[in-house]
Amino acid sequence: MTRVAIVEREKCNKKKCALECIKYCPVNRTSDEPCISLDEKTGKAKIIELLCTGCGICVKKCPRKAIQIINLPDELETDLVHRYGQNGFKLYRLPKPRPGSVLGLIGQNGAGKSTSLKILAGQLKPNLGNWDNPPSWEEIIEYFRGSELQNYFQAIQDGKLKTAIKPQEISGLPKHAKGVVKDLLAKVDERGAKDEVKVLLNLEKFWDRELAVLSGGELQRVAIAATIVKDADVYLFDEPSSFLDVKERMNAATAIRSLIADNKYIVNVEHDLAVCDAISDQISMYYGSAGAYGIVTHPKGVRDGINVFLDGFIPDENMRFRDYSISFSRVPAPSEGSISHKVALRYGAFTKDFNGFKFKSGPGTIHNSEIIGIIGPNGIGKTTFAKILAGDEQPTTGEVYLEVNFNQQPKEEKSEEEGEEEHIKIKIGHKPQYINVDFKGTVEEFLISINKTLLSDPWTRAEIIRPLKIEDLLMRNIEDLSGGELQKIAIAGTLAQECEMYLFDEPSAYLDSETRMVVAKIIQKIMRTKGRAAFVIDHDLMFIDYLSDNLMVFEGEPGVRGKANSPTDLRRGMNKFLKSIDITFRRDKVSGRPRVNKKGSRLDRAQREIGEFYYVPSSLEKE
Repeated sequence: MTRVAIVEREKCNKKKCALECIKYCPVNRTSDEPCISLDEKTGKAKIIELLCTGCGICVKKCPRKAIQIINLPDELETDLVHRYGQNGFKLYRLPKPRPGSVLGLIGQNGAGKSTSLKILAGQLKPNLGNWDNPPSWEEIIEYFRGSELQNYFQAIQDGKLKTAIKPQEISGLPKHAKGVVKDLLAKVDERGAKDEVKVLLNLEKFWDRELAVLSGGELQRVAIAATIVKDADVYLFDEPSSFLDVKERMNAATAIRSLIADNKYIVNVEHDLAVCDAISDQISMYYGSAGAYGIVTHPKGVRDGINVFLDGFIPDENMRFRDYSISFSRVPAPSEGSISHKVALRYGAFTKDFNGFKFKSGPGTIHNSEIIGIIGPNGIGKTTFAKILAGDEQPTTGEVYLEVNFNQQPKEEKSEEEGEEEHIKIKIGHKPQYINVDFKGTVEEFLISINKTLLSDPWTRAEIIRPLKIEDLLMRNIEDLSGGELQKIAIAGTLAQECEMYLFDEPSAYLDSETRMVVAKIIQKIMRTKGRAAFVIDHDLMFIDYLSDNLMVFEGEPGVRGKANSPTDLRRGMNKFLKSIDITFRRDKVSGRPRVNKKGSRLDRAQREIGEFYYVPSSLEKE
């Protein structure tokens, strides 16, 4: 067994604290050569992995949970590609892109996907685990001898591979590039493709705008376009679907696949599995322990790769990396009896006008234990709808009835002698689209401020805190959290409120594909168990498909007018929506997950003919 000792530097921040860990280590008391000692340069703990016995005492004694001791097979060390210093993150293996195809990378956050992109881009030289004495390029090339990466790194050393990378973080783009969109793209256009990309990514509406005034989705499309128009040999895209709505994601997939050529390498990191499926030809998956180590699987076909990820078991490595599998229903309706007949909220028709945008909503009803998914383009009024229901905004006309009689019977069963209903004001928990937690202190203090019994209640810890892996974040300061960590805290904080109904606005943002499914299961279980209701706004169609009982489709002209249709069943709603964005879905025969049909394929044509965009009738399926 190889011991991997991880000391998280941002948590281990007190010299006195480090000395406490050292005092309890049994090796330090019996040997002249201690396995855990104080790093004089940093004033923090360091662990000699060869001497560590794996007793775990330091892990349990550390009050800030800064230490991890992980046992890994010795054989894996031969695959070590990079390590970030002593007691730092380890990356085992690398993805192997092939010219003429798109390689998709999926897996949990903190498992090494962005590190892999930096290595493939030539921005980070792999140290093969020797951080104190990095190898030469000749040694690196010899290490990869016999694999596809030998020629790849040889070309990087010789300067024969030009790379273009679309970074994960795009909010800083206006700081590095000034001016209007068309001037920026004209400046970086090396292939004469800016006009083609302008159409593919629908950039016309903000073609003449300054970068500084663009929204997150608009900046994302500009970043994708700026990468595509470069004349490179290797194109690397890190989470290109973030901030984009469903139609824009499919446009981005088409634009990225337009780069495919016999001499071009294309790699794409993606958490939206439906989009990853549409973009990729092959899949490499990452698994391991976030922030500690990551292992890259060998490339698989896109269908098999995503199915293996959902199943949680890798057959060719005989490795189970998750103790449960994720499967989707092939029946487009909630299971019988899962939704109560009791009404949680009945709201009326209303409108909202502001800054030239006109929004209107029809009336609707949501029942206890029901989850209604909300889908539609960006800038169409989804967040406005959520804010009005939550009471954060007031409608221009109409009235929103945020009250209901929880004891009422279904209409046909009510007696005429009952008289008027007694209405009760209901409490709504709202997780907004943009998370701005105005709180100074730790995650633990923040959660206790919402619900004093949250962390002491066994059920809550078992159903919310542990599945979201929040226990490891409790001692961290709120202001130090990443986007994904902050999203998990916001979801947990919303669910911790004692409410009759919940509103979640884009809960999948910043989360990896596995955590998205965990969030879906948590929301679904709590709504069913406690008899609560929820509206969930999101752009990840696989997430919405997995989670929702019924659907609301928003339509109109983004930024000009929007309309919220009344809730309808999942099949009818998805058909309406998918028809509007001109794509069809089929169902995978193993996992039941939705898959995008290639435009013009046999199934795509057949489904369009019968108006079935969401599910494939059994009469059309062929082995």
